[in-house]
Amino acid sequence: MADTVSYRPKAGEIPTQPGVYRFRDAHRRVLYVGKAKNLRARLSNYFAPLHNLHDRTRKMVTTAASVEWTVVATEFEALQLEYTWIKEFNPPFNVQFRDDKTYPYLSVTLGEEVPRVTVTRNRNVKDARYFGPYTKVWAIRDTVDLMLKAFPMRSCSDGVYRRAELTGRPCLLGDIGKCAAPCVGRVTKDEHRAIAEDFVSFMAGNDSRYIRALTEKMKAAAGTQDYESAARHRDAIQALEAAMSKSAIVLPENVDADIFGIAHDELAAAVQQFIVRGGRIRGVRSWVVDKELDVDLGELVEIVLQNAYEGDSAPPREILLPELPEDAAELELWLTARRQENGDPAASRGALTGRVGLRVAQRGDKAALAQTVEMNAKNALVLYKTRRSSDFVARSKALGDIRNALGMDEAPLRMECYDVSHLSGTNIVASMVVFEDGLPRKDQYRRFSIPESTDDTESIYQVITRRLAYLRPGASDSTEGDGTLDGTPSDGDVVIDELDANALGDTAPGEEPPASDTLDDELAAAAEKRRARFSYPPNLLIVDGGQPQVAAAARALDESGVQGIQLAGIAKRLEEIWLPDSDFPVILPRNSDALFLIQRIRDEAHRFAITYQRSRRKRDITSVLGEIPGLGPSRVKELLKHFGSVAQLKKATPDEIAGVKGIGPSLAGAIHDRLGSR
Repeated sequence: MADTVSYRPKAGEIPTQPGVYRFRDAHRRVLYVGKAKNLRARLSNYFAPLHNLHDRTRKMVTTAASVEWTVVATEFEALQLEYTWIKEFNPPFNVQFRDDKTYPYLSVTLGEEVPRVTVTRNRNVKDARYFGPYTKVWAIRDTVDLMLKAFPMRSCSDGVYRRAELTGRPCLLGDIGKCAAPCVGRVTKDEHRAIAEDFVSFMAGNDSRYIRALTEKMKAAAGTQDYESAARHRDAIQALEAAMSKSAIVLPENVDADIFGIAHDELAAAVQQFIVRGGRIRGVRSWVVDKELDVDLGELVEIVLQNAYEGDSAPPREILLPELPEDAAELELWLTARRQENGDPAASRGALTGRVGLRVAQRGDKAALAQTVEMNAKNALVLYKTRRSSDFVARSKALGDIRNALGMDEAPLRMECYDVSHLSGTNIVASMVVFEDGLPRKDQYRRFSIPESTDDTESIYQVITRRLAYLRPGASDSTEGDGTLDGTPSDGDVVIDELDANALGDTAPGEEPPASDTLDDELAAAAEKRRARFSYPPNLLIVDGGQPQVAAAARALDESGVQGIQLAGIAKRLEEIWLPDSDFPVILPRNSDALFLIQRIRDEAHRFAITYQRSRRKRDITSVLGEIPGLGPSRVKELLKHFGSVAQLKKATPDEIAGVKGIGPSLAGAIHDRLGSR
């Protein structure tokens, strides 16, 4: 027996946020739904050695063929979503929720000629609208009793209805005003259907427009001294208000909307759709698409909406988006037509509530939920990229395609990519990331500090020169005069990232080397270890940029005398590949694994450079402020928290600085003078 199941995701793929997870079998049937405060910690329990699992847990994980998860903002949302999905999918391993008789629904049979409202546990009635589930039968019956005062629709059985038609006498509900009595012709069947549709519309969204309309009728009746009608309207208003409070089953705010989150880059986009009905998350859809063309977010939103509602799915009255497209008004008309075509009761009569509105959530509960959806989309895109680049077949094809496209003799099994980052020409840093066999080697990443440079091309030239110094024929242990690593940290050193700060002698940024005379030999050995890793030559050297950057790197490569390294640059605007002394770029197919791999290594180099540059800026300003007498770490933190950024702090006057907690006038003057001198 294997130690664990084959579909086990890597630990780094699973987010650490709260969420809900689902195990599915080979036929995509949901076997188990669970929630977790920390998805990574919880799911790791299921992928322990099989012989250590409980019998039932082992049976579940071996029956399943895949696992997926949805991230939410809070544990409470995870509880809500878990409950909803257990009722929707009826997973066989969630035994505590298998008894559907515990959860009744409110059903409106719109498919019948004379619709009726009923309480049922059968969710297979054709063309019926369901609301719930409710936890108690008496609660849903109480809600129906209240609703019938405002929407007097049929609630009797077929036998009672036919008997009333034959005898010409309505049942008791017709006599007491809780049924419009279509059985005896007090209202036509069309008028009764309109009542039923209003009932459905109110239950679906707790629409307050009905209360406003009844309030106006009540005031009008009172104004004409028709107090009996005014009393009936008053009772209906009270009934609706009571029903609204009872039907807020999960969320405090009644929300009827689809919420979209989109995460995208130049090559792919991940979409998440949360379907919220009656204030509850009724479902989640997610998909990832490869982008053939480089479209902006607004255009991507339009494509996503057209794809989401191209079938028989009726859009809700409100759709929340990360950004409005340029033709939002026309798109709203199209969605409204789709809503009408798919039989929404309010929209089919042309009511105002039937119009679909596109919005961007700005604040409140909807904005918080929109952030949750966007977070899920970002996680989905990261997972898609990780799994695609981790696939052996895809990696092999990508490396082979790169070899063919660049005219290399062999596949680039080791690739190095370089990027430069600076702040308005100051605080210049660069990064080097390494991919071997199409996968990142984070233990071999390097970061460079560049004391002086005229522009990005000069920076690239310096960095490539320093890197290639380790590959020159006859290079010694120490490369004097070129600013490269010689075993002791200095401003021009190549330093290892924090991810590999475990090796003896390695110092993470911001740390001091061990202060002990007895460690000289160990530090020298560790430096030699780093130098040995750094001297491994790449097959392909990539720079972030176009022709100018490639030309600068080619000059450094020629001067170094190192042979056998292919050089290329990737320009971000059109994702084209530039080679030295080439007037035209190499264009890789936008959905190819080759371009995907090159883009990923470029993005990783950019991220690594930006992270280092930001850490240096923060460390620089902290050390500068720390030199001021009386200004300790806590006060430095308070200053940065108050002003939000170093730029704002530099603009502040002494009086404004003195307004920060713990900063007096004299200290504020010293801070202002110190920052003003920089």
